[in-house]
This record gives sequence, structure tokens and C-alpha cells, in this order.
Amino acid sequence: MRKLLIGVAGSSAALALSAAMMSGPPAGAAPAKPDLAKLVTLKDVRRHLAAFQEIADYNGGNRAAGRPGYDVSVKYVTGRLRAAGLTPVVQRFTFPYWNEKSGAVLSQTAPHKASYKRGHDFLIMRYSGSGDTTGAVTAVDLPSSGAGTSGCEGADYKGFTQGAVALVQRGGCTFEAKAERAREAGAAAVLIFNTAAEKGPINGTAERAQALPVLGVTHRLGTSLAKASRASGGGLRLRVRTDVAQGRRTTSNVIAETRRGRPGNVVLLGAHLDSVREGPGINDNATGSSALLAIAEKISALGAKGLRNRVRFAWWGAEEEGLRGSTHYVDALSPAARSAIALNLNFDMLGSVNGVRGVYDGDHSARAGVKAPAGSGAIEKMFRWHFAGRGLPTTQSPFTGRSDYGPFIEHGIPSGGIDTGANGVKSAGEAKVFGGRSGKVYDPCYHARCDRLKNVDMRLLDTNTDAIAAVTQHLAESTVAVNGHARRLDAPAPAPSYQGDRLTR
Repeated sequence: MRKLLIGVAGSSAALALSAAMMSGPPAGAAPAKPDLAKLVTLKDVRRHLAAFQEIADYNGGNRAAGRPGYDVSVKYVTGRLRAAGLTPVVQRFTFPYWNEKSGAVLSQTAPHKASYKRGHDFLIMRYSGSGDTTGAVTAVDLPSSGAGTSGCEGADYKGFTQGAVALVQRGGCTFEAKAERAREAGAAAVLIFNTAAEKGPINGTAERAQALPVLGVTHRLGTSLAKASRASGGGLRLRVRTDVAQGRRTTSNVIAETRRGRPGNVVLLGAHLDSVREGPGINDNATGSSALLAIAEKISALGAKGLRNRVRFAWWGAEEEGLRGSTHYVDALSPAARSAIALNLNFDMLGSVNGVRGVYDGDHSARAGVKAPAGSGAIEKMFRWHFAGRGLPTTQSPFTGRSDYGPFIEHGIPSGGIDTGANGVKSAGEAKVFGGRSGKVYDPCYHARCDRLKNVDMRLLDTNTDAIAAVTQHLAESTVAVNGHARRLDAPAPAPSYQGDRLTR
């Protein structure tokens, strides 16, 4: 994905704004208003990080949704909120649970024997069903060029032999739709291969539990299988084996809001509270959760004049299962309640050790990801001006749907926020601007056991927390630059191409 690096010397408006914010009041003037960024300290954030680390250590090594470590994390957050004078609400919901019990297998059994490598040639899709089948490969409506709509319609399967392995190409509809059409046609398994423009196998999701194995394969393997199937006159046979556990589990979101502020103009800050099952999730995403908690504990200091708009804090559950908590929350709101949300700020992974200072691309100037709703560009500028005024460079992060802003954007709610990079690779240009090592991933412990306290760049986290506090204080007083202080119509927007860390189409 393309990112636009933004320097620190190009915004005179930012520098002027910063100077105005840092200058003291003239003699005889009224006392300066509270500065939320100064009230919230790194010490506050570190204390919460250490608590989440300890919770994971004593509860199976993780804080995954539906597991003991997450439930204790919820208790910790609600306890701190009550101590700060807030009234948290625990919103329970169920989500589709999915876990791979043993590694998937893909191999050719005829006319020749060959084994394909997981991770290099193929990946299992989230919510794939279990199965162990050997069958003939049938290519389904493959386009002669471009993406096409292979396997999106029931008519694509005319003449399909039940029990065969369906081979379809990515494009035209979601992976869920392709899997459903394959099942309806009687396929024993479905292979979805990538487009020519994309490298590697598809790391995708079928979004809900499927009854047959669903694998994402590389474009190279997909096209070679299609060619071999034609050449062998239907004699190409593959074995597809998947072994998964599926069901439903219960987890929760935590919601709390200020008593002061207009209830019809809500500034909503969110961060996911859960980790993956593989580790404690301290950078991903105890950093975001801890920053929000530290700010929530101090926000009442802004008083009535500083809290003209209601500020709502949300700690989302089951983000790592596909944005389940934030999606449930947004979908459960009435249209009137959704329209009362002026904007959403999302904070996910704020201290990657080889990271960047990413601000979500609200004005879509980088032309990557989806175009965010109107007002998002103003949020982006608020963060960029804050950092520029402190001599801190930024880069633009596209709205792809990989975090909990996704369901808000889909409902037309202006969104923004910060991230510092996940499993992407730092470019030479980024290394020159932000330091660190080019050619290496932003977070070497992403979704891994080693995502512990030592896996956090505290200086990066500190500057990001300051920015969140400063922008939150500004928006708590005025959202006029985002929505003109008018209620927003509840209007849908284009859906992002990701659901969490997995592609949907």
C-alpha cells in the first residue's frame, strides 16, 4: 500500500497553532484552561500496560475474547473507570468462534503427486469448514483476463460435478459469496486464487462458518492448476484437508461516557481490548486500550466549559475475530443513536518498535483504501497539525478495514486516528524519516507470544498519547470543523476490503 510521508516544515498553520497553544496567558488574564495532554502521563499509561501484561501472564498467556484473560481485562477497565467517577456499561454479545486445530494440507494426487506449501502456496481462510476430500478439479467461469466474477453466481456452476474441488478466481464478490455458491453446487472444497496483480496466497476470511474447506491460493498456483485440469481432461485430482473448531462464544465491549456534554453530538474514542490467542497483545492492543483508559481517568478535569460535547470511550471485544465487538455495537444502535455520533477515533497499535507515526488518511489524498466519510479529512488535519507543531513527522495510513473504524465508516460516520504499523515492511524512506530498520516489519512480535512490554516503543507511545489527548480536548469543546455541530444523517458508505487482518473479497 502507498503511504505519503509528511514532513514537519511544510505547515505554517500548524506551527502558528502550536505556538498559540504553548504560549502562556497574558498578565491579569483568567487562569489557563486545563491541558489534557499534560494531565495524562506516560506513567499512567505504563501502569495500565503492566496490568494487562500481568493479567495475561496469569491467565493462559493471552487476553483473547471469550477467554479468562479477556474477562479479567474487562474487570480491570471497569474498575478503573468507576474509580475515576465514570459509569461503565458492559455490553455482552456472541461472536462466531473459529480456530484451526491442525495445519491444512493441499496436495496433488493425480496425474502426478505434488505437495503444496502452506504460507507459500496457500492459506486456509478464516471460517473455513473442516474436511478431508480428494476430488477432481473443476475451474469455474475463469476470466480470460482481469479479475472477472468467477464463482459469484449460481449459473457459473452449470454442469458442475458434485464432489469436485471448485477452482475460482478472486474478484467480483466476497469470499463468503464464492464459498456459498460452491457449497450450493455440491463442491467438496473450494480454492480461491489471487489476481495477477497480487503476490502470495490470499489471507482471507469467509466471514461466517462454512460447511466445506476454503483455501486461498496464489495466482501462480491457481492458473497452473487450471491449465493442468484442461490438459488432463479432468484427470487432475487434489487432496484438501482442513481441521477446525467452530462455534459461538460470548464476550463483551466496555462503554463509558462523560456526564457532561451534548448527548446529541458524541465524540467516540475506541480501541480493541482483546489480544490474539498466541500472546498477551501488549502493543496490539494494550497500548491503545491503556492510552484511552488514562485519558478517561483525567477527562473530567476539563469541566463544563471543556466538555461541551459528550465524550464516549469504548473498549471493543473480539476485534481479532473480525471486528465483532465494534460491529455489534454500531449495528445495535438505532438510526437516531448512530446519527448522534459526531465522529469516531480509533487507536490500534500505538508503539510498534520499528514503527512509524501513522495518521489515518481522512481526505483520501494517498488514494489507497476506501474514501472515508466527509469530515474525516478535518480529523486527519487535527492530528497532523498537532504533530507538526512539535516537530514530529507523520505518514498516512489508509482506511482498509483492518481495525474497528470499519463499521463506523460503513455507516457514514467520520473517522480518524493513529497507528504505528503492524506486519507491513518499513521502507527506506520511512526509515530515513522515522529511524529504525528498512526492510523489516514494523512490529516483529505482531500476533506472537513475544508481544510483551519490551515490544513497545515508549517514546512513540508517549507522543501518540499526547496527540490523542490534545485532539480529544479540542473535539470535546468543538466538532464544528468535522460536522458543523449538526446531526449527521445515518447514511451507508462503501465497505472496506478487510475485516480485521483478513481480506473479505
